[in-house]
Amino acid sequence: MRSLIRRVLLDTRYTLVGFPTTLIGFVVLTVGFSAGVGTSVVWFGLPILAGTLMLARGFADAERGWLSDVLKRPPVRPRYRPAPEGAGRVRRLVNPMTSGQSWLDLLHGILNLPFAILAFVLTLVFWAVPITALLYPVYGIVTSRIPGQVGLPELLGIGQGYVANSIFYVTLGVVFVALMPVAIRGAALVRAGLGRALLTGVAELQERIDDLAEGRAAAVSAEANALRKLERDIHDGPQQRLVSLAMELSRAQRQLAKDPEAAQATIGSAITATRETLDELRALSRGIAPPILSDRGLAPALAALAGRCTVPVELDVQIAERYQAAVENAIYFVVAETLTNVAKHSRATVCTIQLTRTGNTLMLTIGDDGVGGAHVAKGHGLAGLADRLRAVDGELTVDSPDGGPTVIVAEVPCG
Repeated sequence: MRSLIRRVLLDTRYTLVGFPTTLIGFVVLTVGFSAGVGTSVVWFGLPILAGTLMLARGFADAERGWLSDVLKRPPVRPRYRPAPEGAGRVRRLVNPMTSGQSWLDLLHGILNLPFAILAFVLTLVFWAVPITALLYPVYGIVTSRIPGQVGLPELLGIGQGYVANSIFYVTLGVVFVALMPVAIRGAALVRAGLGRALLTGVAELQERIDDLAEGRAAAVSAEANALRKLERDIHDGPQQRLVSLAMELSRAQRQLAKDPEAAQATIGSAITATRETLDELRALSRGIAPPILSDRGLAPALAALAGRCTVPVELDVQIAERYQAAVENAIYFVVAETLTNVAKHSRATVCTIQLTRTGNTLMLTIGDDGVGGAHVAKGHGLAGLADRLRAVDGELTVDSPDGGPTVIVAEVPCG
C-alpha cells in the first residue's frame, strides 16, 4: 500500500509540477527557434539557434531526471559531441548544432506540450473529483439549504436531499479513488513515453552498441589469451616431450645392431614417454573443446572436472537442459580455470560448485575455504574469465578477502 501511494505521488509530481516547466520550455524554445531560423540568413541567428539548443538541453536534462522516477529506470544521458580540440570560437559556438541529440531535445521541448496538458488535466481531475466528492458531507450541510440549489444527483434524477446527495458523492469519490492510481499512472506514462523515445532512446541504443563492442573486444581478447596459453603449454610440454622422444628413438636405432637389450630398454622408455605425451595432449584438447561437454552437456562435463581436481569438490548441478554452445563453453571454462587456481594457489581443503538457473540466467557459484586473495585485476587468470563471460553478456564477481574464504559468482544469460 505504501509503495502504491508513493507511486501515485511521484506520478502526480511529474504531471502537475512538470507542466509549468514544460509550458515555459515550449514558449522559450519556440521563440528561440523561430528567431534563430528567421535571422540565420544574416548569420545573426546562428548564436540564437545555438543558445536555444543549449536551453533545450537543459530542459531535456530536467525531464530525464523525472523520467528515472516515473519509468523506474536509472537515468540515462546521451553523449553530446564536444567541439574538436583547437576549434575556433565560431566552431565552438555552433557545436550544439552538429549533435543530433540537440535537435531531438528541441523537438521534445516543442512536442511535449500537448502531452503535458493531457497528463496535467487528467491528474487534476482525478485529484479534484474525489477530494470534492468525499468532502461533500462537510460542506453539503450548507449547500443543501440554499434555495434553488440543484446538484448533480438531482440533474441525473437519482435523488434529492442532503442524505441522498451525500451517499451519491461519497460513492463517486470512492470510485475515483479506486481508479486514481491507474489513471494517473497512465497519464504519466503517456507523457513519459515521448520523453523516453526522444531523450533517452538514442543513448540506450548507443549504450547497447558500446556493450556489444565491449563484448566483442572481450571475446577477441579471451581467445587471444587462450591461444597464447595453449601455445605456451604445447611448447613447454608436448613439444619438449616429442623432441626427447625423437632423440630416444634415434638412440634406439643406433643401439639395435650393437646392443639389442639397451635398444629394447630405450624403446620401452620411448613408449612410456609417448603415453605421457598423449595424456598431456588429451588434457590440452579438453581445454580447447572437451568432447564430453559437446556430447553430454554441462552436468557430466563439470563432474569430470571435479573428479580430476586434487582438492575435494562438492558439486551441485541443478540443470539438465542443453544451452547454446557459447554459454556452455563459458561456464565450463570458468569452472576449469577456477579449479586449476584452487588446486595451485588456494591451499583449500574443500571446494563447492553450484549451478542453478534463475529466470533467464545461469548462476554459477564456486567457493573454497582457502587463503583467499583472488581478484580479477589485469594480468591475473581471473581477468581472462571475466573477458570470456563478457563475450556472452555475462558477469563475474569475486569475493576473496585475504585469509579467505573465496566465493566466485558467474552470471550468464541463457534465454
